[in-house]
Amino acid sequence: MTLTADQIALVKSTFAAVAPNAPAVARLFYGRLFEIAPHYRALFKADMDEQGKKLMQILAVAVNSLENLPAIVPAVQALGQRHVGYGVQAADYQTVGAALLWTLEQGLGEGFTPEVKAAWAATYTLLADTAVSGAHQTA
Repeated sequence: MTLTADQIALVKSTFAAVAPNAPAVARLFYGRLFEIAPHYRALFKADMDEQGKKLMQILAVAVNSLENLPAIVPAVQALGQRHVGYGVQAADYQTVGAALLWTLEQGLGEGFTPEVKAAWAATYTLLADTAVSGAHQTA
């Protein structure tokens, strides 16, 4: 799967719109994640504000690397390998993706168009599939 230039542009512009509110976006994301999958809360032992910063930093790196995805493949695969150690399974990525899309919808409001949703879904799927492939290298 590859992303089109239009998808990349939509993801970059919408991330730029929500990034200034990073702490609130991260809280919204984790709130939604724990609402739809309460058992995930036990996976997060660290300070949630710190976890939120990490989430937003990872998203920023990914979004800023969309034109050169091969450059971040090793890091995304390594992330997938680390997540295996936390008990994350391939199906968990779908739940996280749903929480991410919901969060973006809340943060962007009317700016969360069907095209934006599709661009983010394609981006997340590409990154999640890469992480899962890294997890399989561990198994």
